[in-house]
Amino acid sequence: MTEPTSLTIAEARAALTAGTFSARELTQAYIDAIEAANPALNAYVSVTAEQALAMADASDARRAGGSAGPLEGIPLGVKDLFATKGVHTQAASHILDGFKPPYESTVTANLWADGAVMLGKLNMDEFAMGSSNENSHYGPVVNPWRAEGSERALVPGGSSGGSAAAVAARLCAGATATDTGGSIRQPAAFTGTVGIKPTYGRCSRFGIVAYASSLDQAGPIARDVRDAAILLKSMASVDPRDTTSVDRPVPDYEAAVGRSIKGMRIGIPREYRVDGMPPEIERLWQQGMDWLRDAGAEIVDVSLPHTRYALPAYYIVAPAEASSNLARYDGVRYGLRVPGKDITTLYENTRAAGFGSEVTRRIMIGTYVLSAGYYDAYYLKAQKVRTLIKRDFETVFADGVDAMLTPATPSAAFAIGDEAMKADPVQMYLNDVFTITVNMAGLPGIAVPAGLSAEGTPLALQLIGRPFDEEALFATASVIEAAAGRFEPQRWW
Repeated sequence: MTEPTSLTIAEARAALTAGTFSARELTQAYIDAIEAANPALNAYVSVTAEQALAMADASDARRAGGSAGPLEGIPLGVKDLFATKGVHTQAASHILDGFKPPYESTVTANLWADGAVMLGKLNMDEFAMGSSNENSHYGPVVNPWRAEGSERALVPGGSSGGSAAAVAARLCAGATATDTGGSIRQPAAFTGTVGIKPTYGRCSRFGIVAYASSLDQAGPIARDVRDAAILLKSMASVDPRDTTSVDRPVPDYEAAVGRSIKGMRIGIPREYRVDGMPPEIERLWQQGMDWLRDAGAEIVDVSLPHTRYALPAYYIVAPAEASSNLARYDGVRYGLRVPGKDITTLYENTRAAGFGSEVTRRIMIGTYVLSAGYYDAYYLKAQKVRTLIKRDFETVFADGVDAMLTPATPSAAFAIGDEAMKADPVQMYLNDVFTITVNMAGLPGIAVPAGLSAEGTPLALQLIGRPFDEEALFATASVIEAAAGRFEPQRWW
């Protein structure tokens, strides 16, 4: 029999329906895989084996009773940013030590209601701040991929590096993730997996630890485009507890996979041809255009003139919101507490000990740009730029473009501890140069594996869609996937 952990969600769903194996057997296979591989990869920060087996047993009972849900018996990993009732939820931060929420996030509640099984909580950059998953209190996640002929450990991308690594290494069938400036799409690109950031408001943010509330959005990381569509269908919903969630029907995204794209107009933004872009990224981009043209799409040149300002504007808006959101962590009500001689020093001691260096940096930047005398010069101006970025996209879509094709990242995965990245935080921030505009405009974007670098590591393309038209992205991404094939790391762990 084929190893159960090698199956996609769609394949496992069919096998469970056919009785090839039970949900308990599938879940146990994943638990065994986690026990064997997690010491090397550090993808999970908490494994809920007993709870997972209990959920699997309940799933088998529902199936036997004829009431199987859309994800019945499918074992998933959950990014440590999602509240899971009574289970470790710490945003990979020291300041939330021991926190186990008495409530469940809406996204994970939706998944459990559809029959999914929780394997545990996945590592991430602390409070979702990072592009390499090196900022976690629990240490860096290791990418399952390695460059040909090298033993050097690579980053899996961030902040959802644990989610991407676990999916790529077959330590879960799929995973929840979040994207504030590229934190689903960039790690998916680095690990040969598929990641979609849906339209802002498509998934509820209730129960997700906040980083930048106007940018954060939940989405799935999966092994292929179909699995991503299956997961997003369950994750998406309106929620009265999140007033930014949108009340509109959730389509059958899976039905869009494999749909013809003949006649679609695919925009190629000229501003994404940035200085210093590696030739292999340029070649991959051109290959993607050729694949879509061969499938019947029309390739058109478009302009997004304010793209050049997206990165600096993002790193004003996001830290400003983070500074406000993270003010709640003070050592008084929950999490880490470092005593002081009075309440002020308790706050100071707790926050100094609890926050890592990258989180501290962004809080300081955010506090500065919101301070008296600088609000108008920085934060207000960045919000005006954000409006212009959104208007650029609206203009292109109004001209009849159905989706846009861009690179997902400016490079393949780099090494853990890369000296250039450590010496200059801006170099790390540049990893999100192709993804940030999508968050600033609230649009959907998907990263799909499209090839390998010269060193044999994954490269991906990004598709950007109209608001709430994720179906067009699934249809177009499935064309690229069919042409490029699928990519799996060679097992070394």
